[in-house]
Amino acid sequence: MGLLLTIDQGNSSAKLVVWNGKEPLLTESHPELSADILGSLARRYGFTRAIYCSVGEHQEVLAADLAASGIDAVALESLTPTPLSIDYATPRTLGTDRIAAAVGAWSLYPGRELLVIDAGTAITYDRVTADGHFLGGNIAPGIGMRLRALHAFTARLPQISTRGELPEWGTTTDTAMRAGAYYGVVGEITHYKSLLPDGALVILTGGWGKELSEMLNIDIDYQESLVNHGLYHIFEYNENK
Repeated sequence: MGLLLTIDQGNSSAKLVVWNGKEPLLTESHPELSADILGSLARRYGFTRAIYCSVGEHQEVLAADLAASGIDAVALESLTPTPLSIDYATPRTLGTDRIAAAVGAWSLYPGRELLVIDAGTAITYDRVTADGHFLGGNIAPGIGMRLRALHAFTARLPQISTRGELPEWGTTTDTAMRAGAYYGVVGEITHYKSLLPDGALVILTGGWGKELSEMLNIDIDYQESLVNHGLYHIFEYNENK
């Protein structure tokens, strides 16, 4: 298939992977992408094709930057064929990042019941069955969003950093808010895991994924580039159809 660029454009940053077959040659993250960055990568590695998924208003800008860089790029869409059966009731409203993460998890653990969690600006919890069906899932505020909401919608709670002391029980307003946000997510993950059959695996990705994985006492596989992994396999799947 040759060299391929995959791009996971999220709300806060873009994660890039350059693939040589199934092996990643480069993994990078950028707060913002540009035609200059993409063109420089294309010249350095010699790839001419890409597949990407993007949230919100980033998609049109990213498509223009890729075209300006001379890269033949495909946008993952909600109805793009994938190795999974998408059983979502409204597939056109399903985020393509959720699809890619689910395919990435399935490609790593085919034949296994999966809870796929992308802990970024928002947190998505998605279920993939052992026989390859994406059943859907839930969307919740991310850790930073929870802390900003506590400040915005109350009279006296401050805006605090997501980084800092994290006791099990807060002894200051700052630690109480931070612990409430983090351990609230830990409780959500534990709850959703309890709804799945024995032997199900949690796959965790996203900006908060590594920290959360270290706070949980359940079987978890943290995958930093899960969405990009899924994008690669979706591209490969369609190339080989």
